[in-house]
Amino acid sequence: MKNQPIGITLSTLLFAGAAFGAQYKIDASHSNIGFKVKHLAISTVRGNFGQFEGTLEFNPEKQVLENAKATIVTKSIDTKEPKRDKHLASEDFFGAEKHPKITFDAKEAKLKKGKGKVKGNLTIKGVTKPVTLDIEYQGAAKDPWGNEKVAFTGSTTINRKDFDIKWNEKLDNGGLVVSEEVDIILDIEANLVKTDNKSKKS
Repeated sequence: MKNQPIGITLSTLLFAGAAFGAQYKIDASHSNIGFKVKHLAISTVRGNFGQFEGTLEFNPEKQVLENAKATIVTKSIDTKEPKRDKHLASEDFFGAEKHPKITFDAKEAKLKKGKGKVKGNLTIKGVTKPVTLDIEYQGAAKDPWGNEKVAFTGSTTINRKDFDIKWNEKLDNGGLVVSEEVDIILDIEANLVKTDNKSKKS
């Protein structure tokens, strides 16, 4: 038998016999949900959300991702500037008191050579809009403690005004303090959920 690529062999060993996508839980300690926006039309400000959770189903052999769900705690926004973070949590931006959660819900996506697009519904500040994430499967592995893992990267661009986040100030040169377009960047690592040594199907 010819040698197979290490990534394919590992995936087969970890998930052999799984006719459907196995269920995974996002490992927040090894994941990041970040964003970046233009500031004063000349520089870029980056931030992330410190608290989030989520689940997904994935079959690495069939390259099918299903039922991806994530919930983010709005007030956990962090741009490394407390005064700015407080402003972002206010009604001018995310309205965290009235809208404590940001959610994403996607049903199914077929990947090709590990890459694909995931269409789902994103809810921010009580407004739900369809968005499409470009995702890439990074592979599967087992850590030293026996946890079976998969990882993905993802990105998309949204217009914050679509989600009723409209605050801005005009500059003398005609630009804006904060860009309307926001780039979202995901680095997701997830643990296989097990019950009685078998993968759990929701």
